[in-house]
Amino acid sequence: MDLDAQGGNSRVFQRLGAQPANDTRQQKVCHHWRAGRCSRHPCPYLHRELPPPAPAGSNGNASKRGFSNDSGFSGPSGTRRSGNFSNSSSWGRVVNNKVSRKAEKVCNFWVQGKCSFGDKCRFLHSWSLGESFSLLTQLDGHKKVVTGIALPSGSDKLYTGSNDETVMVWDCQSGQCSLQCMGVIQLGGEVGCMINEGPWIFVGVPNVVKAWNTQTNTDLSLNGPVGQVYALVVGNDLLFAGTQDGQILAWRFNAVTFNFEPAASLTGHTVAVVSLVVGANRLYSGSMDHSIRVWNLETLQCVQTLKEHSSVVMSVLCWDQFLLSCSLDQTIKVWAATESGNLEVTYTHKEEHGLLTLCGMHDLEGKPVLLCSCNDNSVRLFDLPSFSERGKIYAKQEIRAIQTGPGGLFFTGDGTGQVRVWKCVAEPTAVA
Repeated sequence: MDLDAQGGNSRVFQRLGAQPANDTRQQKVCHHWRAGRCSRHPCPYLHRELPPPAPAGSNGNASKRGFSNDSGFSGPSGTRRSGNFSNSSSWGRVVNNKVSRKAEKVCNFWVQGKCSFGDKCRFLHSWSLGESFSLLTQLDGHKKVVTGIALPSGSDKLYTGSNDETVMVWDCQSGQCSLQCMGVIQLGGEVGCMINEGPWIFVGVPNVVKAWNTQTNTDLSLNGPVGQVYALVVGNDLLFAGTQDGQILAWRFNAVTFNFEPAASLTGHTVAVVSLVVGANRLYSGSMDHSIRVWNLETLQCVQTLKEHSSVVMSVLCWDQFLLSCSLDQTIKVWAATESGNLEVTYTHKEEHGLLTLCGMHDLEGKPVLLCSCNDNSVRLFDLPSFSERGKIYAKQEIRAIQTGPGGLFFTGDGTGQVRVWKCVAEPTAVA
């Protein structure tokens, strides 16, 4: 994997390796080989794809400015395991790409169940590419894009929310999910987002946040949002909601009344807030105004505005002492605190498509893995901090929801309404 001059990764995919120096065959790919029926031995044409020209490489754009290593980020999604990348200079340094590639496209005929080439087909007969994870099952039921997935702690239920105005409940047993849906909750509005915190499930729908307690069966409605609720997060005993009108509303739970009471309204974004995350005693908000705002969780005041992205900031993620953000501008940016305490970009990873959702997890060996969905209907899995690609997941439409679970499980929800259940597996070791 090469790094381009702007610090992004420009992947060079070679299907069967580079051409040997003594290969005198014509520099043309055999069309009969592509169709899986070449009978000429030897054939005067190539039985492999020509590699694309590699872009000029560099070491990325890691900043040489100082940064703090004690800012308190605690791993993806609040985990306490180390990401093993405490130095900003390690971002983007590729050690090894372990993905064995066949083609970067799923066979359309295979999807329809009528590909006649079988193993000889040059396209993928699988919804994934990579050996470090596998597909367990798929859950069908939603009619529109899945926008939220929640797995409450201590619960054996999986909840999925969709733009079809429903939340579906699935039974989880022995670390896997059955195909049978236990129930459907009609909400009367499109689900913009969904999270869980302890026994609570919070669902954002137009003009309201629904709050359900899975232990007491309490059902609450939190009023105040204007328009769709696109993002939810819990931090410092407050529930925050990013709304369509650019506000961030906050509620605090009152144990006496067993209800959530309005606590604050954070203003500053000019259009919809579509992503929220909490880390290092800060709230980070990504917006359609192309900016990220940093809020002090104690004072609820904006302390910094980050304007490095050139399009919608779709997702933000705290991991160790770093903030990661992705955007429709086709970049993932890694932010680190300088000596002054302000955040600055320390590395930029570039893709060929707009980026939608970030999710962090650890594999079975404890190595940090970043999942990033793109608007080409795929999810990239990257080793961190190198951003070396370890695999891909494909779907019929964009994957808008990614959620991790226990024991190496993770879930994806796509634009067709389908939810897939995946599991990390041990990578095969080479035999000497």
